[in-house]
Amino acid sequence: MKFVTNISYKNIAYLFSCAIFFILTSCEEDLTKANGNKSKNFPSQIINNAKITQRDSGFVTMKALAPIIEKYELIDSPYTVARKGVDIQFFDKKNPKVPGTIKAKYAKFYDYKKFYEAKGDVRITTNEGQKFAMQSVYWDQKKNRIYTHDTVFVTMEDGSTLIGANGMTAKDDFSEYTFYKNTGDFSTKQLSESKK
Repeated sequence: MKFVTNISYKNIAYLFSCAIFFILTSCEEDLTKANGNKSKNFPSQIINNAKITQRDSGFVTMKALAPIIEKYELIDSPYTVARKGVDIQFFDKKNPKVPGTIKAKYAKFYDYKKFYEAKGDVRITTNEGQKFAMQSVYWDQKKNRIYTHDTVFVTMEDGSTLIGANGMTAKDDFSEYTFYKNTGDFSTKQLSESKK
């Protein structure tokens, strides 16, 4: 009898330990699944009153001001966003004293794609004094192209104007650009320069 009783206690202890193992294992799996489903789309860095300076071999290439910048780095396609607007100065080594500027109410930069977008009363001034106004603009840094499908209003240095009713595409240094369905008041010289 004692022999049989000992076996039953061992069996109960064995079954009990197996049950605890399976309960703990299933809990771990559930926790893993639950953590995997949690959203990672939250800012990993927040910069208030941001003042950013970018340099290339000691030369200042860009200065940016923004009330708030948020960096989303924990997702598959990391990006940086300035929801309350941005004011950027960009410098050219050919004309370092007169920066070009970009101002917008909203801006977003996709880190891996090297792709920028700016929206809301976008204003671009080149370091040569040309002024572009539109509601949105996109910059593909890998292709060195800027484009928009919005109506573009351009004011040249001499005060003449040009309107691209269906947007434009341009090199990112604005050395070449093409407008779609243009109208405006411009000289023959400016027309030939814009077609280069």
